[in-house]
Amino acid sequence: MPYRGGEKETLRASLDRHRDAVLWKLEGLDDEQLRRPMTPSGTSLLGLVKHLASVEYGWFAETFGGEVEEFWFDPYKEEDMRADQGETTAQIVEFYGRARAASDAVITRVPLEGLGRPSWRDHEVSLRWVLVHMIEETARHAGHMDVVRELIDGATGDHPRG
Repeated sequence: MPYRGGEKETLRASLDRHRDAVLWKLEGLDDEQLRRPMTPSGTSLLGLVKHLASVEYGWFAETFGGEVEEFWFDPYKEEDMRADQGETTAQIVEFYGRARAASDAVITRVPLEGLGRPSWRDHEVSLRWVLVHMIEETARHAGHMDVVRELIDGATGDHPRG
């Protein structure tokens, strides 16, 4: 964590910390455990990773003119919340990696005051606002993943212990 870093560096480090926690939540589990729905609404670890990938592409790449890959699912029908369209674990984790890379390219290129317009909104947003929003979104879902992971095997926390 850049305890004396600039604003953009600090925001990026915070986002990365939560992104890394998301990936850590998957470690050591088999495919069935990763896609097992653990709530009445169907929340699973892989579904949350898929969702976070799609929203990173939307908020960063689409909003600020970055590269967005074509999705094989419809996020507007909440298909991004489920890992059931024949996807493999590797496919979803790699999708999240590509979304992170596309987002990071935007973060590097666009100044914090830079403006973009999401296709699903009727107003512009700054990169600063999107960074804060995605820190919130990623932390929120990492918290969901913490509960889901605890229900599966008892593991808790935002990083490996020991």
